[in-house]
Amino acid sequence: QVQLVESGGGLVQAGDSLTLSCAASGRTLGVYILGWFRQAPGKEREFVASIRWSGGTTFYADSVKGRFTISTDYAKNTMYLLMNSLKPEDTAVYYCAARVGTLVAVTYGFDYWGQGTQVTVSS
Repeated sequence: QVQLVESGGGLVQAGDSLTLSCAASGRTLGVYILGWFRQAPGKEREFVASIRWSGGTTFYADSVKGRFTISTDYAKNTMYLLMNSLKPEDTAVYYCAARVGTLVAVTYGFDYWGQGTQVTVSS
């Protein structure tokens, strides 16, 4: 069982930066893939980025590649999403998620989810 709690959302202007955090707890975190997803109003939830908890290998959606950076702090059991050059279309509820696995490019099958944190980017 893994518990996930997101924080760090807020209202920012286009071009600003924001860092989201996801505090993780549970057994054997080392075998998990952690990910960030987002859901905008009226749209389906979409994959943003993923990382291998133990090894740091990452994978990004094309829409955020070069602007967002996913990372983990193993000592703090925390995952981060640094979002630079934010655009109004990045506005969404952002969720962190976890699944057992080793391949970061597999963007489905996440079993554990946080409650979400709202990110709003004004133009």
